[in-house]
Amino acid sequence: MRWSKLTPAGPAGFLPRERFQANQMTIDKTYQPSDVEGRIYRTWEEAGAFRAGRPERAAAAPYSIVIPPPNVTGSLHMGHALNNTLQDILCRFERMRGRDVLWQPGTDHAGIATQMVVERQLMERQEPGRRDMGREKFLKRVWEWKAESGGTIVNQLKRLGASCDWSRERFTMDEGLSRAVLKVFVELHRAGLIYKDKRLVNWDPKLLTAISDLEVIQVETKGHLWYLRYPLEGRTFKAEDPSTYIVVATTRPETMLGDTAVAVNPEDDRYKALIGTNAILPLVGRKIPIVGDEISDPEKGSGAVKITPAHDFGDFEVGRRHNLPQINIFTVEAKLDLKDNVDFLRDVPSSTELDETLKLHTRDRFAARKAIVTRLEEMGLVEKIEPNAHVVPHGDRSNVVIEPFLTDQWYVNAKELAKPAIAAVRNGKTKFIPKNWEKTYFDWMENIQPWCISRQLWWGHQIPAWYGPDGKVFVAETEEEAVGNALGYYVEQEVITEEQGREMALDPAKREGFIVRDEGLEEQANARKSQQQLQRIY
Repeated sequence: MRWSKLTPAGPAGFLPRERFQANQMTIDKTYQPSDVEGRIYRTWEEAGAFRAGRPERAAAAPYSIVIPPPNVTGSLHMGHALNNTLQDILCRFERMRGRDVLWQPGTDHAGIATQMVVERQLMERQEPGRRDMGREKFLKRVWEWKAESGGTIVNQLKRLGASCDWSRERFTMDEGLSRAVLKVFVELHRAGLIYKDKRLVNWDPKLLTAISDLEVIQVETKGHLWYLRYPLEGRTFKAEDPSTYIVVATTRPETMLGDTAVAVNPEDDRYKALIGTNAILPLVGRKIPIVGDEISDPEKGSGAVKITPAHDFGDFEVGRRHNLPQINIFTVEAKLDLKDNVDFLRDVPSSTELDETLKLHTRDRFAARKAIVTRLEEMGLVEKIEPNAHVVPHGDRSNVVIEPFLTDQWYVNAKELAKPAIAAVRNGKTKFIPKNWEKTYFDWMENIQPWCISRQLWWGHQIPAWYGPDGKVFVAETEEEAVGNALGYYVEQEVITEEQGREMALDPAKREGFIVRDEGLEEQANARKSQQQLQRIY
């Protein structure tokens, strides 16, 4: 037998059934979920069973959960199923208790993933690429893709039975949320909690953007550990005489061109006497100091480590502690950037050795690695090479090796924002069950690093920042406000006249190159050159 159709939602949150009719058809021997679940779910939706703010719940206590928005490009996986089932249980339970429940659904615009999907689609259809197409046309194509294909995961959640209030579904790039992003960004910037800084980031040389730690996967790799001999200043290098050099061990020989120091443990008797002296960087000729720092473990490798502040996260901190230069030797595509690289060539004497190294300019990092190791071997500067299994960071979407890369990015002061969250657990307002997970929580929160929030993408929320000719930044919710603030400032500073300011305010073409939008590395470079453009315009 079967139950008759469902009636409108009852006061307890269930949809009450009509009285059982004994004379109706028999129940099938085998339950077929596909035959009934879709019909039942449609009935729930038509009855408004999941809607928040229903008249009969006007006086009820509210209960709300915001769904962690799944990527608009995604499909349901086991993690979604578990996470959303737990939320569904809570929401249905509270509806049964008579509360006014809102389970707020929505999807995330998934900047990197969505841009990749659309770019791949353009390539497969042999259409012009993103840069050939231009920003405006490309974004139009992304919105078209979203309208056609972006609802997969929402339909899957409905098929799962998720009791979200779908009448309130949101998208992180819709107009309301976009305004909210700009408002919060500007407020946090004014409060000093969002700022721009030159730091190392996880750089994806395929997607050409910074990515977060959560977007990096560590891949176990069978590699090598190269032991390299760095000659000591003032001594004639002889491979058979260890007193003429110091040995450093590295898994990435190509980064040696950006070395600015060698670190040894200050308690290591083998090297104490060398602290404060210099080594000569092979293939380059740069003098680099030997510093005492606890980053060096006497029990590992040779006990001495090369320090490359612009291409290693640990070395970056060593560089700050010892005030070392930061030399970026890579382009955004992870190719060697040596010629006309002022930082690389600073204080480096001319030599045939350097000339040979400069021929590696534009060489891919892994091809450069082979060439560098070959040259070092020919010069007797490789002591030994050992097999070495270690983890190598890869981009979770591009699957290429991530490069620690020194660049200007926008950050949130996560350490400051973490303080109230830490306090909430310490004073018992928030409880962990079981309690032993508090230790993991505190370890993470108390050691939290600045959070990089900028990406070099076209699909996503644009950073609301504009630059003047001296690199001064103007953050505002609208371009009109930012331009007004910038022109007013430069009139006051007598960089431009009032008449020039009025002309620029009225004619965007006249301020082109003078006030630049923060949209990525290329635009940032333009901002630094805008003073020259200003002289050309006036």
